[in-house]
Amino acid sequence: MLNACRKAGSHPESLQTPVTCQSTTGSCELPGISHYPLNFYRHQPFPLCMKNNPAAAIQLTLLFRVHAVWAASALLLLAGLTLIESVSAMSSPASRPSGDFAAPSLADWSERSFDGNTHYELVDDAGTSVLKGHTQGQASILYREKTVKLTDNPIISWSWKVDRTYTNIDELSRDGDDFPARLYVVAQVGFLPWETLALNYVWASNVPVGDSWENPFTDKARMIAIQSGNAMVGDWVSQTRDVEADFKMQFGMDIDEIKGYAVMVDGDNSGKEATAWFGAISFAPR
Repeated sequence: MLNACRKAGSHPESLQTPVTCQSTTGSCELPGISHYPLNFYRHQPFPLCMKNNPAAAIQLTLLFRVHAVWAASALLLLAGLTLIESVSAMSSPASRPSGDFAAPSLADWSERSFDGNTHYELVDDAGTSVLKGHTQGQASILYREKTVKLTDNPIISWSWKVDRTYTNIDELSRDGDDFPARLYVVAQVGFLPWETLALNYVWASNVPVGDSWENPFTDKARMIAIQSGNAMVGDWVSQTRDVEADFKMQFGMDIDEIKGYAVMVDGDNSGKEATAWFGAISFAPR
């Protein structure tokens, strides 16, 4: 279990040197702020410690590396937007993936572990290069650092497929915070690297499609069920969301750009096994 630790000291000089932070279950040494990557908020906000494992301080919750400036705000849709709402929540069966996830390699993508490593690889699907992720109780994220101007291209589209959903879990709890497939988008809302907000689009096992909830580990991430249950298991499904509108709806803030996105197949909290496949992820105007 990951335990939140707050970095000691507020003077700028103190942020450049390692410090030891304490939690109720242990302590760990954290590197200076210059080493911190941007969070994806799979669990708690940055920084984190793993119980009795100081080395896990660098396995922070879904994160990007810091570049010169991370900019953006995050957030919330006007309750009555019918046009944006229709664009924001499109979902349809697909006979094939949306396109190459990456070609010819995953060189533009990086992996970060939470608990072991999900196995990610590019595989061929009838001539299309798709990402396959398999977990047997592990959790790691595959992320891409890429600035996307939501003022120009707020619509994200992708396709995915899963081989199963999970049974006997409470997805709203920490112990049940596992999904056979997730797609994240992350925005920075402050100057410091950990001042981020995240949307998690998930293929849920039990939560109804359309439901959204606060991540059980942090209020800086919101979960949105856009697929649920077994009806589409084994089939490619195409998804379209309005990221700008979803940030507005979930957090109540306007956002101009995101700094990256990620996928994950995880089963660490509940010890579950699943396989998911992802096609091309793209952004477009409304």
